[in-house]
Amino acid sequence: MAFLSEILGRTITDLDGNYVGKLDDVIARELAEFPHPVVDALVIDRRGEKQIIPYSTVMSLFAPAIPLKCHVEDLPSYGMTDADIYLSRDVLDKQIIDTDGARVVRVNDLELVRINGTLYVSNVEVGMMGILRRVGLERMTNAIATGLRLRMPKNFISWDNVELLHHDQFMRLRVPAESLADLHPADLAEILSDLNKLESGQFLDSMNVEQVADALEQVETDFQVSLIEDMDDERAADVLEEMEPDEAADLLAELPVERSRRLVSLMEKEEADDVRHLLTFPEDSAGGIMTTDYAVVPPDVTAEQAIRLLRETASDIDTLIYVYVTDIDSHLLGVFSLTDLIFAEPATLVSEFMDDRVKTVNTLDEQDEVAQIITKYDLLAVPVVDEENIIHGIVTADDALDKIIPTAWKKRLPRFYR
Repeated sequence: MAFLSEILGRTITDLDGNYVGKLDDVIARELAEFPHPVVDALVIDRRGEKQIIPYSTVMSLFAPAIPLKCHVEDLPSYGMTDADIYLSRDVLDKQIIDTDGARVVRVNDLELVRINGTLYVSNVEVGMMGILRRVGLERMTNAIATGLRLRMPKNFISWDNVELLHHDQFMRLRVPAESLADLHPADLAEILSDLNKLESGQFLDSMNVEQVADALEQVETDFQVSLIEDMDDERAADVLEEMEPDEAADLLAELPVERSRRLVSLMEKEEADDVRHLLTFPEDSAGGIMTTDYAVVPPDVTAEQAIRLLRETASDIDTLIYVYVTDIDSHLLGVFSLTDLIFAEPATLVSEFMDDRVKTVNTLDEQDEVAQIITKYDLLAVPVVDEENIIHGIVTADDALDKIIPTAWKKRLPRFYR
């Protein structure tokens, strides 16, 4: 086991012991069949000129002076490939994404391990020991720790749990879709918040539309705006379609009017109509914070029929805790929970087990009033109606409490209603 920082800058000599240059970098090649890159070449600094030679010409990489197997005039050249990584230039001191810990970290050193004669990049060191090693203080630190009977922490991440920020002209971020699929939207949002604008844009490009929408819903509206402003209109419209209608409306309200209108015009009609409707209400009113994703059934169907209707019509609704009962003109008649539905006899009419004493708020009620209703009656969501008792949407608990609890704290709360 050795570390990259320990060999960088070492003298390189040829077969006769003649000075060749200094080790400037190590090149590793990514393998399709193995998660750890294999060391394939060395970059030699020959008095200001760089020369790349195959690793196969090296006799011992970890010797005090690195000897080669050939004479200096016989050094072969190395042909670079797209799978090659400059470990010092492209990895050391750079940010990487730890997909296991769902975080962005800084690479302080790289661990190299020899297995059956082949040298691999095994781990990334992101802890303080990597920094101490590079400034020559590792031995002294270990000696002090040993004397004080302290255990120095080691912070390694296996290479197969990180995704590299490749540094080319545009700094390309490579993150496979299967790695992102395992991350919670809140983890994706946290990673986004740790990246700069260029990196976050590249990170978003590596995600599918649903993942982008889920991640954006986890961050503040002003951050959403900064992330979407450089996204092309077609993709931005697709993302807005996947977001909750109230979240999409909040984001559109913060964009320049011209672009907001343009994006709405590119959205599918149903989703566009929803956000247009939401944008007609004052920002902090019940209508302004409600979502139009909710489940409804008529009163004259049985419990069995209601379940079938919900399967057909509510498959894309996240907020499926309460089911609202309306007539043909969308007048609100009652409400029941999924628990009520599950325990009802299959042949029982909805009108027989629904609760017709529905707590509601008006479309123009202020957000504080909505929050008070939700907290007073311990609701997970409250329906929003107009003066004629026609339902327009629902306000979920977290959106209602946005005024009472700062958004940064609210985002940390579990979304029980989902």
